[in-house]
Amino acid sequence: MASTSNEIRTVAVTRYVTPLREGGSLPAIAEADDGFLYALKFFGAGQGVKALVADLIGGELARLLGLKVPEIVFANLDEAFGRSEGDEEIQELLRKSEGLNLALHYLSGAISYDPTVDKVDAITASKIVWLDSLITNVDRTARNVNMLSWNKDLWLIDHGAALYFHHSWPDWEKASTQPFAAIKDHVLLPIASAIDEVSEFIKTTLTPESIQTIVNAIPEVWLLDYAYSTTPEESRKIYFDFLTNRLNHSEIFIKEAQHARTSLI
Repeated sequence: MASTSNEIRTVAVTRYVTPLREGGSLPAIAEADDGFLYALKFFGAGQGVKALVADLIGGELARLLGLKVPEIVFANLDEAFGRSEGDEEIQELLRKSEGLNLALHYLSGAISYDPTVDKVDAITASKIVWLDSLITNVDRTARNVNMLSWNKDLWLIDHGAALYFHHSWPDWEKASTQPFAAIKDHVLLPIASAIDEVSEFIKTTLTPESIQTIVNAIPEVWLLDYAYSTTPEESRKIYFDFLTNRLNHSEIFIKEAQHARTSLI
């Protein structure tokens, strides 16, 4: 299920199905009141609410570029939801995550992208490499591809490790003009031969207005306790300024990606 609307729906979690024991954040498959299954990510997990913000921004930017991303929804977790959960670790996580969380439509039967089996065209690969350089996404490596093959298409999931500047908030302006050295480990870099070709499309598609719309969608409750920021509005403005400033200096990370690709091939 891929949403094309800018409006992000809110669902209520009705059933905890099973944990997805990947990494340290313990996401889960859960059912919501609309009858669909979702990969549910908790703001009470060790990675914290900033991982949800990065996931939201990264996923919606990818969608703007025509890349396939499962529908992202806000998932409300009632305070009584975890009382019957027998696993103490999961019960504690559910208690810490009462309120608004993030979820992606669950792609039943999807498998992890395998670069030795699944074919990706150069334009798609270049868009993904370009986007991950923009949002400084360190999690698209052979070890952790964060891409799925589903119905013969490539789907992007989990941008929670992106935008890592927000863990050192006061340095956002400097971070916005830095190269992205980690791009050398990107699983799609060897086939991303059209980076220059997609650049103009991306820069004209990711307009200040479209970025502002995505940033405005960050729930205020997620931004109330942000370090170094006094208000949710200030936090949103920093995300907006970081992204637009990084776009304006994109030649820096484009050059880094091209250099890294040349070294590989």
